[in-house]
This record gives sequence, structure tokens and C-alpha cells, in this order.
Amino acid sequence: MIVELIDGEDFRQRLVALGVHVPEQACPETAARLAAGCHRADGVEGLESAVREWLTKTDIMLPSVRAAIEAHLIPALNAAG
Repeated sequence: MIVELIDGEDFRQRLVALGVHVPEQACPETAARLAAGCHRADGVEGLESAVREWLTKTDIMLPSVRAAIEAHLIPALNAAG
């Protein structure tokens, strides 16, 4: 069985698909920080459901992506909710 990990590029692409401008070479920390800032400023439709989905897949997520979500996106969503 081959399982594809959720890496920094997968994470960045998903955020871009949600409408967040994330530079191509951005690390997960930067991507999450930018998404959190956008969410605080204008809201990012679909971000909350994406974070919920990602949190169900932590077993196939790179630690750097998980740390970025926990450090930036969860607090941004909690502050907005």
C-alpha cells in the first residue's frame, strides 16, 4: 500500500485553491501564517473545513505542516469563532 504524505507543496496548493496568495517556494510555516492573516482580515471561505479535514489526516502529514496548522491556523479559526 502506498500512501502519499501531505507535504508542504500539497498544503500550499490547497491554500492557493482557497484563494490565499502563497508564493511558490513558501514553507508550511509561511503558508499557514499568510492564510491565518487573510482569514483574520477578510475570512477565507473553506479554510475551517480544510483544517478539519487536515486534522483527520495527521498520520499522513509531515510534521512541519502539522506544526504550522497548529501554530497559525487553529488559533486564527478559534479567534474568529
